[in-house]
Amino acid sequence: MDFELSREHEDFRHVVRSFANERIAPHVAQWDKDHHFPVDVVRAMGDLGLFGLTAPEEFGGSGADFTSLCIAIEELGRVDQSMGITLEAGVGLGINPIQTFGTAEQKERWLPDLVAGQALAGFGLTEPGAGSDAGATATKAVLDGDEWVVDGAKQFITNSGSEITSLVTVTARTGTRADGRPEISAIVVPSGTPGFVAEAGYDKLGWHISDTHPLSFTGARVPADHLLGERGRGYAQFLATLDDGRVAISALALGLIEACLEACVQYAGERQTFGGPIGRKQGVAFQIADLKVMADATRALTYQAAAMKDAGITGARFKQAASVAKLYSSEAAVTATRVATQVFGGYGFMEEYPVARFYRDAKILEIGEGTSEVQRMLIARSLGLPVE
Repeated sequence: MDFELSREHEDFRHVVRSFANERIAPHVAQWDKDHHFPVDVVRAMGDLGLFGLTAPEEFGGSGADFTSLCIAIEELGRVDQSMGITLEAGVGLGINPIQTFGTAEQKERWLPDLVAGQALAGFGLTEPGAGSDAGATATKAVLDGDEWVVDGAKQFITNSGSEITSLVTVTARTGTRADGRPEISAIVVPSGTPGFVAEAGYDKLGWHISDTHPLSFTGARVPADHLLGERGRGYAQFLATLDDGRVAISALALGLIEACLEACVQYAGERQTFGGPIGRKQGVAFQIADLKVMADATRALTYQAAAMKDAGITGARFKQAASVAKLYSSEAAVTATRVATQVFGGYGFMEEYPVARFYRDAKILEIGEGTSEVQRMLIARSLGLPVE
């Protein structure tokens, strides 16, 4: 599929890059050290229109294409992966399920603040005993009169416990099907609901600036009209949401690879050893050349998949493109950060230099929105292989 970013896309890229360089870059090292989630910057991202890029104008969005969202995530990711995932999850896992599956009343109630970036929403799927095996969800929701009573636990949930988090959509067992399989539905649980607790945030390897919490539900009651979409379709709804998310994660990985490439080119030209810059040594220069290949390949895969989404291409073809992009880009990003820390030598091991943060932030890209193993399984199945 042929595609090319428009002049408008590139102009938008410049706007987001300027914002990231001015509002995030000067503070990111300290925020990372302090594990600080900058609510004021998140709101500023909302003022810039980033959370509303793909939302309809009637809810305060701009109705832009999916490619524009990927550009924004890429540019934030060049400066800091945590801020990039805050946007990716805020739109892909917070706004999109409500926008896609919500009733008119649900959209009117929750979307305006989320689209404006004045509130955040999370999506609770993963559980202590149900990660990639999301069908093993143990959280339950029982309909008691005109209320759902939710009991269970979720883990690793982004944007779920910040001071501006307004709700979390959770998957829960709401019954048993005729064939004995669990009926899984999606239910919106607003922040502040009695019995719903966002536990203390995680002490993570990376993404220190991102808001991530385990959640617990103990007799948490919400109105029956907080069911999102059709009863029993929660798992399918989330799987559909993941396809878009995988392309967005690919854009986030692209930003990280580009940051590594830029840092290495600059450092290799400045660092002097044996009477000259280290960039003249093939052992260094060839590794940096490989980073350029990774960046270009990731860019092509990411924006081809985004173009397919914008062209309305769905089903097996888009699913395969999303998985291919996510698999390659996430693994390339991990490799790129390893190369960058090696190019920087001993300095690459010091938190004084951003490549150390890049190295810590990269690994989760191979896990979130479907592990590399899951992507390989999906790609193999799309090729007709009976893999389990």
